[in-house]
Amino acid sequence: MHPAPARQDTRAQLDPRRWAVLAILSGSLLLIAMDTTILNVAFPSLVADLQPSSVQQLWIIDVYALALSGVLVTAGALGDRWGRKRMLLIGFGVFALASLIAVFATAPWQVIAARALLGVGGAAIMPSTLSILRHVFTDARERALAYAVWAAVFGGGMALGPVVGGLLVEKNGWQSAFLLNVPVALAVIAFGLWLLPESRQPREGRWDWWGVGQSVVGMLALAGGIKQLGKGGPADPVAWTLLALAAVALTVFVRRQLRLAQPLLRVRLFASRSFSIAAAAIFLGMIALGSALFLITQWFQYGEGYTPLEAGIRLLPAPLGLVVTSLVTPTLMHRLPIRHILGGGLLMMTAGLALPWIFQQTGTLGYPSVAFALAVLGCGVGIATTVASVTLMASAPARDVSGAAAIEETCYELGAAMGVAILGSVASALYRAHLPELGLDGAQTAAVRDSVGEAAHLAGQTGGPAGAALLEKVSEAFTAGMTPTFLLAAVLPLAAAALTWAKIPKDLRPTENAH
Repeated sequence: MHPAPARQDTRAQLDPRRWAVLAILSGSLLLIAMDTTILNVAFPSLVADLQPSSVQQLWIIDVYALALSGVLVTAGALGDRWGRKRMLLIGFGVFALASLIAVFATAPWQVIAARALLGVGGAAIMPSTLSILRHVFTDARERALAYAVWAAVFGGGMALGPVVGGLLVEKNGWQSAFLLNVPVALAVIAFGLWLLPESRQPREGRWDWWGVGQSVVGMLALAGGIKQLGKGGPADPVAWTLLALAAVALTVFVRRQLRLAQPLLRVRLFASRSFSIAAAAIFLGMIALGSALFLITQWFQYGEGYTPLEAGIRLLPAPLGLVVTSLVTPTLMHRLPIRHILGGGLLMMTAGLALPWIFQQTGTLGYPSVAFALAVLGCGVGIATTVASVTLMASAPARDVSGAAAIEETCYELGAAMGVAILGSVASALYRAHLPELGLDGAQTAAVRDSVGEAAHLAGQTGGPAGAALLEKVSEAFTAGMTPTFLLAAVLPLAAAALTWAKIPKDLRPTENAH
């Protein structure tokens, strides 16, 4: 073996702009991450202003990730054909436009439409960032560091979003949470035009319009069906109709992609055991994390009475833990087997999710214990997602990098959306089950049972001792439903950890250059 010459040859091909490119692409991700967490903090203010129903509330939260997931495969393939830099800049243009639509929204459906358009813009942005990183970072060790920085910036955006969002919302209302996107998007477009390299993977043949339709219909029907199943229960015919449509559309899509010489998505990527397990780890972990962050944000503001800014600050242990562990994980990956690092990170996620239920059983559930659980959860997410991302992207051939990036982002976004939809609905059902007799009239009882947000709004309108007593009772019911949901969510990263140790090859080294 002659590793030194091979290393030298690899370094000779490195793009001198690669660190500036990483900075721009990390800024891209910062905007996406901040947008997600800012909305969580701004959500109660939005609910109080526009008064959306419980279904509309779920759509406002979910539609961004659902639209993004439905369009990701198509956007990744378009990036290959048109150029990834071009797709990224188009995505930011759409993102800025959609943000302005949300700023001027006066009805819930307008916010839903703006969030959907934001998802389309995000779908153009996300695969392009990872594809360009793979293109400019040709050395495997540097690429692992670049992915780790990418993941750490995601955590930084989560940390910055609630604090900045809390300040903006308290001073200027929920609209400012969307307005912040516009100058950031314009800055990324300006620097991107100047510094980003163009890359593409041109493929012969016609554009697969049938495949586009099948993938979009299938993914939207899948996400919508699961969301409806969580809302209406297993007897809901609409849910099963959507799931059946998803099964048919995605089956036809997969079979078509396997036949085509130049498919939109190389489904055979899943034949790699490492690729499949990394994708599963991200997906299961994000279902758990998405539900946990959504519910804990509601608990801070409705259950504990914190303002948006106070809630944002109290969320910091999770993203800060993610930032720290994301940056140290590449060093661990050089020294330890990948399966042990990924499995260990998933076990930390399991512990972070289970701790709130344990603290509640011992009567010590307060902010200090929740902050500790959030820190453990964030550290586990930082380790697991960094290892899984590096492994997934390293397992894909260079020609399929956009498809791999689209799959990874689908796992992130669809997993988080499904966490809110399914486990959020479980928490809502448990909340209703723990509600005591409140002595309200029919319309008021229906509002309280609809969601904790509606109950808090009613308590604020009632005011005085009666309003305070109502808020205390619904807060206790929400807490009683939240912690068992966390325990249920903990099963998912635990299952992913077992799969990791059972199936990931012992000698896998994605941070080493293949020659």
